[in-house]
Amino acid sequence: MSASDVLHPDGSDYDAFLFAELGEDRTGAAVTVLSALARLDLEPWTEARELARLGREGAQVRLTTHFEAITDIPALALASEGRAAKLVSLLPLRAPLRVPKSLEADTNSFPKLSMSWTTIALVGVVVLAWFFYLAQTG
Repeated sequence: MSASDVLHPDGSDYDAFLFAELGEDRTGAAVTVLSALARLDLEPWTEARELARLGREGAQVRLTTHFEAITDIPALALASEGRAAKLVSLLPLRAPLRVPKSLEADTNSFPKLSMSWTTIALVGVVVLAWFFYLAQTG
């Protein structure tokens, strides 16, 4: 898995949205949409995908609700609804249907793998039974 896949599991379709700056928190640290969603214990790429699926109006309402739950970013508290409307425009029009590479599975290799482990276990049982048989007769 490349570093790009780890940092952007759904590709770059949400980068403009997730890396948009929201302001500074009370400690002076810059806060992006990504870090704000993470502060709410939300998985940022999953939430961005869900917001894109909701459509503009639904996404704006949901994002505003998220922003209202964040109390340590003074600039965000002043205009959370207006900020949400601008940020929602950065989302793709439709949620991409791509599956992250980390979740892709080769369906042809899975049955072969489980069958080979089953075969190895069966051979192991037969070998152990043979040893016990030889130990009893010898």
